[in-house]
Amino acid sequence: MITTYTAYTTELDDENLAVVQVLSQLNLDDNLKKNTVGIIACHYEFVFSNVYKAVCEALPFSVVGTISSTQSVQGNSDTLLLTLMVMTSDDIEFDVKLTESLLESPMEVIAESYKAACRDTKPALVLSYAPFILANCGDDYVSALTEVSGDVPCFGTLAVDDTLEFSNCFMLADGEHYRDRMALILMYGKLSPKFFVANISEHKILSKSAIITKSAGALLMEVNERPVIEYFSNLGLLDATETQYAMTSLPFLLDYNDGTPKVSKVFIALNPDKYAICNGAMPEGSILYMASTDQEDVMLTTGEAVKQMLGSLDGASLVLIYSCIGRSMTLGAEQFKEMELIGNSFQGKIPYLMAYSGGEICPAQIAHEKAINRFHNNAFIACLI
Repeated sequence: MITTYTAYTTELDDENLAVVQVLSQLNLDDNLKKNTVGIIACHYEFVFSNVYKAVCEALPFSVVGTISSTQSVQGNSDTLLLTLMVMTSDDIEFDVKLTESLLESPMEVIAESYKAACRDTKPALVLSYAPFILANCGDDYVSALTEVSGDVPCFGTLAVDDTLEFSNCFMLADGEHYRDRMALILMYGKLSPKFFVANISEHKILSKSAIITKSAGALLMEVNERPVIEYFSNLGLLDATETQYAMTSLPFLLDYNDGTPKVSKVFIALNPDKYAICNGAMPEGSILYMASTDQEDVMLTTGEAVKQMLGSLDGASLVLIYSCIGRSMTLGAEQFKEMELIGNSFQGKIPYLMAYSGGEICPAQIAHEKAINRFHNNAFIACLI
C-alpha cells in the first residue's frame, strides 16, 4: 500500500520560506514510512531562483520530475508553481536511476541504465522523466524501456516550458537539472496500476485516411507514395505548415494496425527538404488521419477519462496526470480549464498531481487486459495507483 501526500509553493524569492511551506504541508516526521520517493513538477523559474534545489535538499528521499509550463495539486493550478507528490510505503519499494547523456545512442543508454537499476525480479511499474530533445524521438525511449524490461508498464512525461525555443525543458533530479538525461523510478511490490488515455474524438477526424509510405523515425516524408508536402497542399494546409504553432490544433492520429487505439502525434515543422518533423515516430505502413481539436473537444475527452477514473478509485492511493501542452494551447485564454476540472473532480477524494507535458508515455489497453507502452502527443494520460 502507498500513502500519498502533496505539497506546493508559489514562493520564488525566499528559499527558506519555500522550504518551510513545503515541509509544513508534508509533516514528514509523522508521515514517512520505510520507502519513499517524490515526484516534482515546476516552472523553470524555480530552478533559476534556487528554490527547487533548496526544497530537494530539505527532503530525506529522492525527488525526480520535469519542468512544466503549468502544474496543479490540491486544487491549486498555476504557471509559477512548484508542486510535489510524495509516495511512501512499507511494502512498495522504489529505485531511482539517472541515465547518462541521451544525445548519442539513447536507446542503448536507456537499456543499460535500466539493467543497472533493475533487481532480479521485474518492477510492477516504471515511471520515466526526460527533457524535450528535438533531435530525439520519444518512441525510441519507449521502445528501449519496453524491450529491456520485458513489457513492464511505463508511464511518464517529457519536459515542456513556455519559451518559444523550448530552451529550459529540464529533467529534474535531487536538486539538479539536466537537458540530456532521463530519470527512472522502478516500483516493486503488489501494484495494479490502471491507465487512462484521452486524445481526440473520432468525429474530429478531418480527412480520409492515408498510408505512410516513407518515413525515418519522426520524419514524415511520403504519404500514399507522394511527398508529404503535397498531402498538406491538398488539404489546404501549406501556409499553416510554414508558421510555428499554426498546426497545434491539427494533430495526426495514427493507426498502427495492431488492435491498439489510435495514437495522436503532432507536427512540429518542415525541414529544408520539406519533410514533416513530428514529435514522435511515424512508422511506414501506419494509417494516417488528420484531425482537428478545439476547446470543447479537449474538455469532452478529458471529462470522459475523469468519469472512468472516478469509477475506479476504490483501493487507489494516487492519480498522476500529464496532459500535452498542445491541449493547454487549444484552451487559449482558459488555459487552466482542464486542470480546474481535475481539481473539482479529485480534490478531497484522492491525492493527485497534474502537469503539462512535451510528450506523454502511457500504455494503450487492448484485448485480454494486455497493455502496450506508447508515446503520445496531444494526449491526456493518467496513472491510477
